[in-house]
Amino acid sequence: MSYIISEEAQDLLKDVQDFCEKEVKEQCKDYDKSGEWPKEIYDKAIDMQLQSLEIPEEYGGPGLSRVDVAALIEEMAIADAGFAMTISASGLGTKPVLIAGNEEQKQRVCDIIVNGGFGAFALTEPGAGSDAGAGTTTAVRDGDEYVLNGRKCFITNGGIADFYCITAMTDKSKGVKGISMFLVEKGTPGLSAGHEEDKLGIRTSNTTDVVLEDVRVPAENLLGKEGDGFKIAMQTLDQARAWVACVATGIAQRGINEAIAYGKERIQFGKPIIRNQALQFKIADMDIKTETARQMVANALTRMDTGLPYGREAAIAKCYAGDIAMDVASEAIQMFGGYGYSRDYPVEKLLRDAKIFQIFEGTNEVMHIVIANHTIGR
Repeated sequence: MSYIISEEAQDLLKDVQDFCEKEVKEQCKDYDKSGEWPKEIYDKAIDMQLQSLEIPEEYGGPGLSRVDVAALIEEMAIADAGFAMTISASGLGTKPVLIAGNEEQKQRVCDIIVNGGFGAFALTEPGAGSDAGAGTTTAVRDGDEYVLNGRKCFITNGGIADFYCITAMTDKSKGVKGISMFLVEKGTPGLSAGHEEDKLGIRTSNTTDVVLEDVRVPAENLLGKEGDGFKIAMQTLDQARAWVACVATGIAQRGINEAIAYGKERIQFGKPIIRNQALQFKIADMDIKTETARQMVANALTRMDTGLPYGREAAIAKCYAGDIAMDVASEAIQMFGGYGYSRDYPVEKLLRDAKIFQIFEGTNEVMHIVIANHTIGR
């Protein structure tokens, strides 16, 4: 791993590596088959405060740089991408509040995370995927409250979150400028998890609909001002794309690790297959792609930490890392030959896990639009 990280993060990295090796990597195989959310694994992760890695120090977090956290998230992804996405998506749920919330809101959600809770970000709807501004969820002001109605879909942590940042239309006549963002806590009457997805990959993460039926939210739970919701959501996604790329990079690194290990033990024509130059070059190409993705992630996150623009860089990292995760997973299967196609071996799962990274947080086709807009100008 080539992230340059602090001494504190290096110590944490050893702990995370040990935890993932003992508690995550092998155990998640069974949960991948069943699709069950592995609560006991996440309970142990909470004991290590892994869910709070992105919380700023002033709100009770460890005060790590984003690159420090990326090294830890990638290590989780090497063990299991669904596990890493659950941890990362909880950080995603806090981002709208840290971007636009007031001090009380920031402290409230950070306290929830530090005390062992999870967050979720609820933007996507059945009719509003890439066209995020086409959502039909509404929020109507009623005295000192807003009443929310609608349905969100494909929400990571949707069934297990302790709070949600939810977009809703407060003024349909204004289009995307009529979208607002609300903080809604678990247990609010009318808030529920709907359909749970039976996914191709990242099956150790929880992905559900989020249903809002006359959900009354205090006006003080509005993030920013009315009409700020779409802007907050886009700023959130700009940040989230770098973290998605980080997890995708971890999938690719796992593919390299598995291919090398198998290549050393698989004997054909009287020697380990890894001694064939054709396969050594294949490993080299896999490593080039993975390290390039990692440095793209590091660049985007460093720009965030230093206050520089990062939207273009995060989109590039997300697009590239999603593509190379698929490429490297496919090449790992190829090196395993027929065994790679079997669920008895670990690499077919990597390909299933990798596909979503070309889709969520903006499809890679949408990323090309984002990158072009940054590069050419609107």
